[in-house]
Amino acid sequence: MSVAEPRRIVLFRHAKADWPDVPDHERPLAERGRKDAAVAGRKLADSGIPFDLAICSTAHRTRETWKLAVHELPHRPKTVYEERLYEASPGVLIAVLNETPDDVRSTLLIGHNPGVHGLADILASQAEGDAQERMSRREFPTAGFAVLSFTGSWKSLEPGTATLQDFWGPSE
Repeated sequence: MSVAEPRRIVLFRHAKADWPDVPDHERPLAERGRKDAAVAGRKLADSGIPFDLAICSTAHRTRETWKLAVHELPHRPKTVYEERLYEASPGVLIAVLNETPDDVRSTLLIGHNPGVHGLADILASQAEGDAQERMSRREFPTAGFAVLSFTGSWKSLEPGTATLQDFWGPSE
């Protein structure tokens, strides 16, 4: 793949988690979260983006979100479970994305707020349609996702190099 071809990043926040008496990393999805994760998976399938790679936090709620969403996709991308995504800042998330091999065209990152929302904000130098307004108004809800595109190698991804193409949340 040429680095001149557009690449896509989908930043996907885990679905609604429950609050049992367990460490935060081990919190499961709530009933609503399980439903929203599947709906988000169908919406991702409808996007038509052929995901080459999924990078998922190791937290229970992100793994459970991905397990429910991926069943809705036409094909399962290679999945990597990455400890650094848990409680990650936008800078750490960019560093993880910078490690993506250049033969990968589209990556789905399943993570947590505030990092995922912060990353969408700092990557996007522009937005298509009302995507920016919808993302800001909704404050990146659980099971929401942002679709960004950029041109260049994954190593060149940095703040202000992407376009926010779309934003979706489960109540839309």
